[in-house]
Amino acid sequence: MSKKIDNEEKEKSSKEEIIEKKENKKNKDKDKIIKRVTGIVIAIILILIIAFVGIELYSKFSPKFNSYLDSKTKDKIELKYTKTSTSNSDGIYMTDVSDVVEEVMPSIVAITSKTLISSGSFGPSFFGREQYAEGAGSGIIISKSDSSLMILTNNHVVDGASELSVQFINEKSYDAKIVGTSERKDIAVISVSLDDIDEDTLSKIKIATMGNSNELKVGNGIIAIGNALGYGQSVTTGVVSALNREVSIDDYTNKMIQLDAAINGGNSGGALLNSKGEVVGINSAKYSSSGSSTSVEGMGFAIPISDVSDLITTLMNGEEEETVVIGVEGYIISENNNYYNMPSGFYISKITSGSGADKADLEIGNIITKINNNKVTDLSDIQEVLYEHKKGDTVELTISYVNGREYKEKNVTVTLS
Repeated sequence: MSKKIDNEEKEKSSKEEIIEKKENKKNKDKDKIIKRVTGIVIAIILILIIAFVGIELYSKFSPKFNSYLDSKTKDKIELKYTKTSTSNSDGIYMTDVSDVVEEVMPSIVAITSKTLISSGSFGPSFFGREQYAEGAGSGIIISKSDSSLMILTNNHVVDGASELSVQFINEKSYDAKIVGTSERKDIAVISVSLDDIDEDTLSKIKIATMGNSNELKVGNGIIAIGNALGYGQSVTTGVVSALNREVSIDDYTNKMIQLDAAINGGNSGGALLNSKGEVVGINSAKYSSSGSSTSVEGMGFAIPISDVSDLITTLMNGEEEETVVIGVEGYIISENNNYYNMPSGFYISKITSGSGADKADLEIGNIITKINNNKVTDLSDIQEVLYEHKKGDTVELTISYVNGREYKEKNVTVTLS
C-alpha cells in the first residue's frame, strides 16, 4: 500500500516538473519576443533621429538646399521658377506663374480695330451703308508722357484701321490713334490721350518693364499674354524653342524668337515675358500662321524686343523709320539653282540713276557675292546690313564681274542713299 502511494507521489511530482518546464519555456519565448520588438522599435527611433539630424546638418551646410529655402523669401515674381544655377538666367521649369501674371497684366491691353471694307457707293453693301471689318489684337503699355499713354503693338494689328480702341485691365475702353509704324519690322506705336482716361483706370494700369532679349537661351521659360481670339486677356506658357529663326513674310525677312507657347489670332502685339516679368518679345500670330496651309501646334514666334528698341523710340517720337538703299534691283542666284555656272549672290538687273551704286560704277550683270565681307545667299543677307545703317554710311561690296570667259572679283565701296 505504501509503495503504491509512493509511486503516485512520484508520478505527480514528475507531471508538475513537466508543467513547470513548459511554463518556463513559454516565459523565455515571451522574453525573446519582447526583446526583439523592443530592439526593432529602438532601431527605428535611432534611424529617425539620425535622419532628422542629417537633414538639419544638410540644410545648414548645403548651399544648394539653403538657396532653395532662401528663395522662399525672395520677390514673389521669382518664386515660381526652379533655378538650375546661381546665375541670373531664367528658370527652365515653370510650375505656377500666377504671381508674374498678376504683376504684369495691368500693363497689357486689348486692341480692337475697325477697317472700312465698303463705303456703300460701290461693291457689296447693305442698303448703301458703310461696312467695317473688326479685328482683335493686343498691346503693351511702354510709356507715359504728360499728355498720353504710349502702347506698343504689331503693325498688322493697326494697319489700315479707320478706328482703334484700347481696353485696359479694368475693362474700360478708350479711343486710340496711331503714332508711328514700321511695316518692315511689323511694329507700331499707338497712343491714348490722358485727358480721356479716368482716374480709376490710371490707378490700375502699369508701365511694362523692358527686358533684354539678347540674354535669352534656348530652353528658358517664357510667358505669353494677349487677347487670344478677341475673348479677352489670356495666358500661355512654354520655353524658348529657338533663337534667331529667320521668318519671311510680306517681302521682309526678320529674325524671330521661336517658342512652344500657343500664339493665336488676337495674341498679336501681346507681351512675351521672361521669369522676371520683363518684356523680351512682341508676340505675332501673323508669323505663327504664315508659311503653311495646315495648322501647326507648338510653334509660335515673337519679335525680339532688343532688335527693335531703337526703332520703338523713333516711332514714339513721331519720326519715320529711315530706309537706306544701295540703288540696285535684281534677284538671287542660289548655289542649288545655277544652270550657267555663275557665282551665287545677288544679280544686278537694274541700277537707279544717281544712287550710290551708280556713282560706284556698278554695272548690270554684276553679282554681289558679299556685303561687308558677309556672304550673300539670300536677300535678307543684304537687308540685315542695310537695316543697321543710315543715309551717308558706306558698305563694302564684293562684286563678281565678267572678264572674257570667266568671272573675276573686286571690292567696291558704296555710299548708301
